[in-house]
Amino acid sequence: MEKQLEDLKVIREMMEKSSKFLSLSGLSGIVAGITATLGVAYAYFFIFGGHIAAANILMIIDACIVLIISVTFGVYFSWRKARKSNQKLFNKVTLKTIYNLSIPLLTGGIFSIILILRGESEMVAAITLIFYGLALVNVSKFTFDEIHYLGITEILLGIAAAIFTHNGIIFWTIGFGICHIIYGSIMYKKYDLK
Repeated sequence: MEKQLEDLKVIREMMEKSSKFLSLSGLSGIVAGITATLGVAYAYFFIFGGHIAAANILMIIDACIVLIISVTFGVYFSWRKARKSNQKLFNKVTLKTIYNLSIPLLTGGIFSIILILRGESEMVAAITLIFYGLALVNVSKFTFDEIHYLGITEILLGIAAAIFTHNGIIFWTIGFGICHIIYGSIMYKKYDLK
């Protein structure tokens, strides 16, 4: 009986490895959270506080820098985790994950940039949080279950940011900064330290 249970466990692990992106590192979330918090601090103190004429353009550049740094470290830490567990980082599951993450993420990003360029940036915090949350929920079927709950949290924070529009930067900081640091720490402890 023990042999059969062990065989079932091995089969389940093999199926999970072939159908889920398990190389996502908790360190990616931590770095993304720290980077987002620094990006918000820069925006708050230098862009919004300085009443700069090109504030909208600087806000887009700031967001792009945060995104590039987060994605770069995300890929690096995921590659490192995949290498440690003798897995390929890029395979069919990875491509499905990227595809399912990209559609809502790019849609929300483009919509936000359009609003910023039109000078209608009041709802950008809400939109980015909601679309990012939808992207996470959409991609959660290809990775860890915790991604689903992070996505729901981001959606709820986005709705709160839509209601309390003048506090959007606070909700943005909580969603992209604090939630990522907490999530990343939990994921690192649960999956990376094995």
